[in-house]
Order: sequence, then structure tokens, then C-alpha cells
Amino acid sequence: MAHANRPVSGHEKIETSNFLMITLTLIVILFGGLTEIVPLFFQHSTTQPVEGLKPYTALQLAGRDVYIREGCYNCHSQMIRPFRAEVLRYGDISKAGEFVYDHPFQWGSKRTGPDLHRVGGKYSDQWHRVHLMNPRDVVPESNMPAYPWLDKAPANTGIGANMAALRKVGVPYTDDEIAKAADEVKDKTELEAVIAFLQVLGTAGKAQAPKAQ
Repeated sequence: MAHANRPVSGHEKIETSNFLMITLTLIVILFGGLTEIVPLFFQHSTTQPVEGLKPYTALQLAGRDVYIREGCYNCHSQMIRPFRAEVLRYGDISKAGEFVYDHPFQWGSKRTGPDLHRVGGKYSDQWHRVHLMNPRDVVPESNMPAYPWLDKAPANTGIGANMAALRKVGVPYTDDEIAKAADEVKDKTELEAVIAFLQVLGTAGKAQAPKAQ
């Protein structure tokens, strides 16, 4: 009975109220998240393209759409992290300025398949063609599925509408590039489009990977 009428501290009120505890926890997380994220919108390194970066061409953009549609990002990331093992295997680390025209970007750390950020120019178009048609013809241990239907499906000739939409969010496509988009992908297959996309990945600002000792 001696403690029946004792005053309840503010700390105790929080600990004994699920609603209050959850609400305050969410406020703290929100504040902390904003503190970390908001400054990135104003940093030059995250908002300005690296030297040499250009928007995807119509064919490359059509290939990127196929890449996303087929779920390639479920097994392949496009982010080389700042670890020696990754730099030795894949090349220079990924930089935010290389992805300012990507909506959405394909960062991540999934490693079912190798990272693809610096794959541009690493293999020939023919290698990519064979790899997509039947991966085990060039990588016998691969568990990647084949994508033979891409060689028969025509590339998206309406990709100009996608480019116009991307221009609204800051990708500097010109009226001329948008107008000529349909002609660029005309008579091209989705396979050719994907290869064009893969061949440009990481080529802007690409650095020589350190040599293994």
C-alpha cells in the first residue's frame, strides 16, 4: 500500500505504454533517417554525373527495361563495394555519380551471379549473345537460366515515350533523341537491346582494377 499512490515517472509511462513506445521509436528512427538521407540530396558527388556519363541511348534503355522485366537484378547487383576482394574481381568501386540517370538504380549486394557494374566492354557482343541464349556454353558451372525468346522478340519501338518521361525527372534527353528513338530500335531484338545495355555498364569513369598480387 505504501507504493499505491507514488507518482509515475515519464520514463515509466513510456515503458508501460505500447502505443507511446512505438510512436516515440518511430519518431526517433524518422529523425535519424532524415539526418542521414537529406544531406545526400545536396552533395555534389551524389547529384552530379561523373565525367563522361551520358544518358542511355534508346536501344540501351530498351535493353535496361528488358533486364528489369526479366528480374536480372534478383541475382546480379550493379554496385561494387569498397572491399579489396570486390575491387580485384570487378574493378573500381561504384560511385553515386555514375547512376544519376538511372531510375531506379540497380544497386544492391545480391551475389547469386557476379556483379555487373563494370561488365561493359569486358566481353564481346557475341559472348553475351551466346551467354544469354545458353549460359553453360560459355560458363559450364552457371545456374543462370537461358533467355532464347529474347532473340525473337522485337525491341520496344515505343521507347521514346519512356525517354520523354525520364526527361521530366532530370535525364537530359533532347527532342531529337526522343524523335529518333523508334528508328534506333527498329528491326532490333530484345536480345540486341540487352547486350547494348550490358556493354555500357560502368564504362563512364571506368578505372583500371588493381592487379592481384
